[in-house]
Amino acid sequence: MKQVKVFLNEDEIPRQWYNIQADMPTPMSPPLHPGTGKPVGPDDLAPIFPMNLIEQEVSTERWIDIPEGVLEKLLLWRPSPLCRAYNFEKLLDAPVKIYYKNEGVSPPGSHKPNTAVAQAYYNKVFGTKKIYTETGAGQWGSALSMACQMFGLECKVFMVRVSYDQKPYRRLMMMTWGAECVPSPSDQTEAGRKILAENPDSPGSLGIAISEAIEDMLTDKNARYSLGSVLNHVLLHQTIIGLEAQKQMEKIGEYPDVVIGCAGGGSNFAGLSLPFARDKIHGKDIKIVAAEPASCPTLTRGPFAYDFGDLAMTTPLLPMHTLGHDFVPAPIHAGGLRYHGMAPIISHLVKENIIEGRAYSQLETFDVGVKWARTEGHIPAPETHHAIAAVVEEAMRAKEEGKEKVILFNWSGHGLVDLASYDAYFSGKLVNYELPEEEIKKAMETVGKYPKP
Repeated sequence: MKQVKVFLNEDEIPRQWYNIQADMPTPMSPPLHPGTGKPVGPDDLAPIFPMNLIEQEVSTERWIDIPEGVLEKLLLWRPSPLCRAYNFEKLLDAPVKIYYKNEGVSPPGSHKPNTAVAQAYYNKVFGTKKIYTETGAGQWGSALSMACQMFGLECKVFMVRVSYDQKPYRRLMMMTWGAECVPSPSDQTEAGRKILAENPDSPGSLGIAISEAIEDMLTDKNARYSLGSVLNHVLLHQTIIGLEAQKQMEKIGEYPDVVIGCAGGGSNFAGLSLPFARDKIHGKDIKIVAAEPASCPTLTRGPFAYDFGDLAMTTPLLPMHTLGHDFVPAPIHAGGLRYHGMAPIISHLVKENIIEGRAYSQLETFDVGVKWARTEGHIPAPETHHAIAAVVEEAMRAKEEGKEKVILFNWSGHGLVDLASYDAYFSGKLVNYELPEEEIKKAMETVGKYPKP
């Protein structure tokens, strides 16, 4: 029989996270204080994050131990299986082997709990009583809600309003795990009230929701803020995906020619790709591709510049590819990919030509997502569609070149609570949206006010 799944035993789970900052070919530019414009130090971040996570954020240590209290929770679903997509390969009829890391097996159905559990653990150890956060599609909000419940913490989530309306079941998941979920922009914060006064029908954005979460959190001395992507420590926690994948591929004597993930803020893409990016930095011949929406083309069209992570300009200035902190994306169904900025680590690796970004249209991604579901059975989340679109592009290129290739991608989440988006696709309501050049020029003007990284 063909081997479809490659498993690791529980005692083979990685016991350390990998920090790529130890292997960067050139140093990254530091985050800057929004008031002084000087590099941010740990004390500047202390009102927002617990110090034990701040230490990880600024660390350049190559390996960081995973605490037993975190591993205990991760073992509920990890190690996740590495799977071979034989049926999809047959459909494409190309000289490729397609492997995917199935992160949809976690309780909330995505990769997000890998860092949610870690962040909840470190907050609990620090003495935090309540965590505030934001969420786009609801993957992060539901993951953090579960993690907070595991460690006895309260959780409040500001959910981008368009996703709050589009994805009620993720909101209900959060409530089931005991969290409070508020549509953003809301009337509960000054930032939200200002947006609603200007546009009562605002669909919201992650930048707005971040501003609300931080503003609300700062009124509670026993609370801290948590982010589900972008930051260094978040990407660090996700590297367990790629570290497992390397062990699994070694078991079957394979190594990828191409590594692919979808990218919004960068966490799931980084989780799979960073251990392989280390290999590439040290001489391995491998292509690493980040797939993003054409409607929110942060990596492919956004300038690399210092910018704020939120609309209200309360976060540090981060060196990243950005569409401008005041960017409000089109309400596409891949809500997890609708962020104006890309993780500084990912942005830096693009600058160093270690990885590349590609953009795909909404209809193109749904087409390949449906084909995947009809061959492999699993229904992908709209975010995952983008990674599959890049897989198809690479497979077709291999076919044209007549070269055999091994493709590995991150199947970052299932679409079982995204079926309304499939309904919109099948009924012809989905449309493509290409970001106008005027929006890119606007982004250039916005970030032109800040120092260059």
